[in-house]
Amino acid sequence: MDTLLGKGREAVDLIVDPASFVQDKVGKATFTDPSFGPGAVVGEAKLDGTLVTVIASDAEAFNEKFPVVYSGIIGMEEGYKMAQAVYASLAADADKPAADKRPIILIVDTPGNGPGKVEEIFGMNKATGAYQLALAEARLAGHPIVAMVVGRAISGAFLCHGLQADRILSLDAKFQTMIHVMPITSVSRIIKKDIEVLEELAKSNPVFAAGPSFFYQLGGVEELVSEIPAMRQAIVKQVGEIRKAKAAGLNAAGPRGRGKLGQERGGRKVRPEVLARLNAEFAAVQARFRPQAN
Repeated sequence: MDTLLGKGREAVDLIVDPASFVQDKVGKATFTDPSFGPGAVVGEAKLDGTLVTVIASDAEAFNEKFPVVYSGIIGMEEGYKMAQAVYASLAADADKPAADKRPIILIVDTPGNGPGKVEEIFGMNKATGAYQLALAEARLAGHPIVAMVVGRAISGAFLCHGLQADRILSLDAKFQTMIHVMPITSVSRIIKKDIEVLEELAKSNPVFAAGPSFFYQLGGVEELVSEIPAMRQAIVKQVGEIRKAKAAGLNAAGPRGRGKLGQERGGRKVRPEVLARLNAEFAAVQARFRPQAN
């Protein structure tokens, strides 16, 4: 197989134990309405013998109620369905010690969120926000969360379906994986810089570039996976490392740990200087408003 682009559902079966994936069931929750969030694939499986929750997007599904939701786009219903799967995982393991909380595996292949007017009016931001909050709560509750980028990881959809994970893995760019907030053409229109200037900047600055190797430099991707069959063992390894880190009270990465990782890899060289200046300015303002002791 040359690529998993557009094959998020197929990627599930390549990663979990053979014939173990039970779709539309997470703990005691079942998702029996096929018309609700059809682009969201949720269910339970075994990974190396361990029960896990799997959440993916299906590029072959089409949401008839929201015509802009196709090709793996995470629409409003999909966001809520994915959030429900996370909360069902939390409920199923609520009485278990942290060491026994099930991992949550996110299979990432999405070109973005549903950008239609109807979705925006109804509250697309609430759906994606609900999903982000659910993952953050699960991560803090002790569930190891690993995101595996198998195709596209773009914009706000990646923000809710991936960036809240403890660790993010990605297939190498040779498999047509793509990670970015927006293409250089859009960046050019927004910041009023010529495309040629941005393309030149992208050669030395990963902030302006796109692709898994650049995101690796920024600390966003923990590990680049060089071959498709290696995804499974890479995820198993990361789950084990996350459990050890959480058991020791250490930072397992997550959103807060990526800045430091990017700094160590040379992708965020100015970050510590900016943080130091912000902290100094905040401390100066805070001192002016701090109540004085009698």
